[in-house]
Parts: sequence; C-alpha cells; structure tokens
Amino acid sequence: MQIEYQSDVGRRRNTNQDYVSVFKNQVGIKLAILADGMGGHRAGDIASQMAVTNLGEAWEEQALLDDEKIAQWFIQAIQDENRAIHQLGQEQPEYSGMGTTIVAAALSEERFTIANVGDSRAYLLRDNRIIRLTEDHSLVNELVKSGEISEEMAVNHPRKNILTRSVGMPGSLEVDVATYLWQLKDRLLLCSDGLTNMLSEETIGTIINQEGSLSEKVTQLVDQANEAGGADNISVLLIEYKEDVA
Repeated sequence: MQIEYQSDVGRRRNTNQDYVSVFKNQVGIKLAILADGMGGHRAGDIASQMAVTNLGEAWEEQALLDDEKIAQWFIQAIQDENRAIHQLGQEQPEYSGMGTTIVAAALSEERFTIANVGDSRAYLLRDNRIIRLTEDHSLVNELVKSGEISEEMAVNHPRKNILTRSVGMPGSLEVDVATYLWQLKDRLLLCSDGLTNMLSEETIGTIINQEGSLSEKVTQLVDQANEAGGADNISVLLIEYKEDVA
C-alpha cells in the first residue's frame, strides 16, 4: 500500500486552512485524514490541525482490527472532537464559529473504512472508473437531492460553500461511515473542495488513471487545480492498494 499527499495554499488565499496527515495504530493499521478548516483569521487552520492531530494521536493509542469497532471508533472520536472544537470556539472569541470538514480512511489489509463530515470527499478509482464514496453535507447538495436544482446548476451555485454539517458545530453530530473491500490496483483519493471545485470528476479520474508514479499524479492534480484558478486551498491524498500490503 502506497500513500502520497500534498496540500497547497492555491492562488487566491493567503493561508492554508487544510491539514493532512497519516497515522498508524498499535497493530499497524494506517489512518489517513484530511481536513478543510473554516472560520475567521487563523481559526480555520487551528480547527483543521486540531482535528487531524487529535484524531491521529487517539488512533495511535488503539489496537483496532475489526471493521465494526473501527467504524464505532470513528463515530465516537469525531463526535468528541466536534465538542472539543466547539468548546474552544466558545472559550476564545478569536476562534468563535470555527470548524472543519473531515474525511478519513482506515486502511486494513482487506478493507478500508471511510468516515466523513462536510464536503471534503473520498473517491474510489477502480477499473478506470471514478466512484464518489462520500456525500457532501452542504446546502447545495440538499437542494439537488430535493430536486430544486440540477447537478449542473450546483457546480456554480452562489451558496455552494454553506455546510449543513461540520466538526465544531453545536449539539450532536452525525458522522457518515462505510466499509469497502479492496480490489487489487484500487486507488483511493481523499481531497478537499479546492480540488473538486476546480476540476471535474472526469478530469480527476483521467489524471489518476494515466501512467506515472503516485507522487506525480498527486502533483499533477494540485498543479491543474491551480491552473484552473486555484480559488481555494487544495489538498490531495492518494492511496494505491498493492499486493504486498503491509
């Protein structure tokens, strides 16, 4: 299993409020996490770094192998982090209203478990197809689901960035979790909306499915998102499932 990732400020932002990292638990199961922070000055990058670091450190203390227990851990850990980020925002005025998306993948030898809150996404690249595994927790996606607007209208909708769920919100938080079986040569992509707002899914799939190393594909995704305008921070984490999983 190979993992490559990159996070870029983009062309229109002064700071990078995305945060990406990879951790390993006590029995060697890797956890890849990507977060896209939001909030006022510095609050977004504090929220995203806090979420990734806290979840990663908690994961390193675990010895989980079972898929169901991993899914339960995801739900509890992200809900705990939701409360922690919300509380910090309440205690420190400069962090008021801060929050972050989370998309994470626990990577075992036969399966992978995805957890997400917000509009950062996970995609599976299999048999030259790109398959979206996560659902955006956004106002625009709710409008699409209700039939009020089309998928095409959603792409440039003026309220595209309004989230219905984020880590740091008051009250209880629902976390989407699902487990999938690996197939040989699968690629798994975690990314922030700085990528998906700049490049179509078809373009993303074409880049990942072409010849080249995993690191070259990650760099090309970031470069092309910047060439398309780089309107936001761009974070990409790409995983390739190989026979020699370790």
